[in-house]
Amino acid sequence: MNSTFKQWISCGAMALVLAASSSAQARQKSLYDRLGGKAAITAVVDEFVGRVAADTRINKFFAAAASNPQHLAMFKMKLADQICQASGGPCKYTGMDMKAAHKGMGITSAQFTALVEDLVDALDKFKVGEKEKSELLGALGPMKTDIVEKP
Repeated sequence: MNSTFKQWISCGAMALVLAASSSAQARQKSLYDRLGGKAAITAVVDEFVGRVAADTRINKFFAAAASNPQHLAMFKMKLADQICQASGGPCKYTGMDMKAAHKGMGITSAQFTALVEDLVDALDKFKVGEKEKSELLGALGPMKTDIVEKP
């Protein structure tokens, strides 16, 4: 075999590998899609907020929003948008940044963990897969440093 022919075969093989790789990536749905889209995210948020409201470890932080139906609806909408955006969906979160929203609340690591537990329980109720849960928690997890003020 001459070297030109070998190069042509190598380029062809590489092109096939790249095409197969990009085709597999195109077939893989975004986390947003795998979660079920905005309707499914909204259902999880409704369940999650209900769990948080009943959780005596953390419900004091949400008492003001929970006592006003308009505030509660806005809170849920912004939370759904935040999860939608974090999961690669078309939504745009327009709320406050997490540091400003939680400034002075004195949230501890244990309270943040309680919040995550409530979210996981809500995801479990809707039978969200382990891979999707891990990816979502990985996308939301970095917010901890902006939310927790007391380790």
